[in-house]
Amino acid sequence: MQQRIEAFVRLGRYLAMAADDNRSGEVTDQPELLRNLIESKSLALAHNPWFITENINHSLQTWADALTEQNIREWLAPYSDELKSIKEPFTVAVVMAGNIPLVGFHDFLSVLISGNRFLGKLSADDAYLLTAVAKLLVAIEPSFESYIEFTAERLEAFDAVIATGSNNTSRYFDYYFGRYPHIIRRNRNGIAVLTGNESAAELQNLSHDIFRYFGLGCRNVSMIYVPRNYDFTPLAEACIQQYGLLLMHHKYMNNYTYQRAILLMNSIQFIDGGFFLFTENPSFLSPVAVIHYFTYDSSESLHKQLESEDDNIQCIISNELNFNRNVPFGKSQQPELWDYADGVDTLRFLTNLRAS
Repeated sequence: MQQRIEAFVRLGRYLAMAADDNRSGEVTDQPELLRNLIESKSLALAHNPWFITENINHSLQTWADALTEQNIREWLAPYSDELKSIKEPFTVAVVMAGNIPLVGFHDFLSVLISGNRFLGKLSADDAYLLTAVAKLLVAIEPSFESYIEFTAERLEAFDAVIATGSNNTSRYFDYYFGRYPHIIRRNRNGIAVLTGNESAAELQNLSHDIFRYFGLGCRNVSMIYVPRNYDFTPLAEACIQQYGLLLMHHKYMNNYTYQRAILLMNSIQFIDGGFFLFTENPSFLSPVAVIHYFTYDSSESLHKQLESEDDNIQCIISNELNFNRNVPFGKSQQPELWDYADGVDTLRFLTNLRAS
């Protein structure tokens, strides 16, 4: 365990160097593999236009910030007895999404830090970054080499499964993997609850929760609850100020133009921010460049409604601290190690495999 912790702490330092172009030339004991990780950023962008360098760097830095020894030990502390009892590793197949850069890193980390073997099936949309990270980790701690495997073929010879996909693909996952111990993740979204009393700084931070990764992450805000007669002008201005450069991204703007045309043709009212659209809609799932909003009358009624929708919510961004999975403004895409996707404790699942 000590070796594994030290290896991931060192990996975090390398991720920080790869995330900062000004540090890419620093002297390290793994210069070739650091260079390989940096080059994988260009490969990822060439393969997937959504993976712009700024967003890849943000993901790398987020994980670098998380991988401190203090964070890792705090994360592992509740499982210390179970982790000590693990003698023989299980092979855990991990089917990864590809919606944002390194979206599967937490599963990769969780499987390995718990002493199990990782068998990864990457999404074609994110096929370069994690393999480069894995090579660097093996160079830091060679004992990981026999614990890490990636495959593009049919998954075979595994003991448990962690699979992430849409509501549609989850049905296939249930069919193929249902007889194994499993975590199967479905569509969830981040939402925000506003009171109308938010500061300019909070609204600017909220814009990151909305637009970071072009809104493609399950923790991105796709729905905003607002009081009646809410004035959207300050929020729209904050979004324009922070993310006006999205006007230069052709793939994103193609989505904006298409969705605007759909709303116009269907005579649906919307607020046009020039590269984003606010429209009233009760659905948590919104298209790229569209943010849904819905009004509420009282905090009490909203709490009851959101409790009933808990299975569809990844996190709630608000300055109200008594929401389940509440996250401060601007922090939705900077999860802590103990912020588990879908609220399912991955590490508890992994440490309990022997009892399954």
